Amino acid sequence: MIVGIHHVAISVPDLEKAAEFYVGLLGFEEVQATSWDRNFPEGDAAIGLKDTAASMKMLKGGNAYIELWEYANPAPKEKPNDYPPSDHGIAHFALQVKDIDAEYERLSEGGMRFAGPPVHFEGNSAAIYGRDPFGNIIEIYEVPEGMEIPST
Repeated sequence: MIVGIHHVAISVPDLEKAAEFYVGLLGFEEVQATSWDRNFPEGDAAIGLKDTAASMKMLKGGNAYIELWEYANPAPKEKPNDYPPSDHGIAHFALQVKDIDAEYERLSEGGMRFAGPPVHFEGNSAAIYGRDPFGNIIEIYEVPEGMEIPST
């Protein structure tokens, strides 16, 4: 039985820079950190790779977690910083916000790049896609009253 989504994992080229963005700008809290250097057969088995070397930070925000990964082995392939959301794979993840216009201004001032200003839809929802420092797409999304996901 699936009870919900626990976390979204993002592979990044610089774990500390990623933490500065997700903790410093977006306001997530670091709740766990770990690393290993090719000496974790259980991790290799779960991930499906051999001789992994990686560092990870688990971040909590509201009712969800983001897991940041920096792999040293195997060497990761780079993804273009301007990939279109129409490409196959995970297109984006969304962060629910209150007062999307204020969050858009705050995040823009903090250096987050957006496709444009927030778009307000009929029914009182609003959304806009932005990018983290590595080009990963993050939607900020304000939902109509009564559809909010409670934070725990």
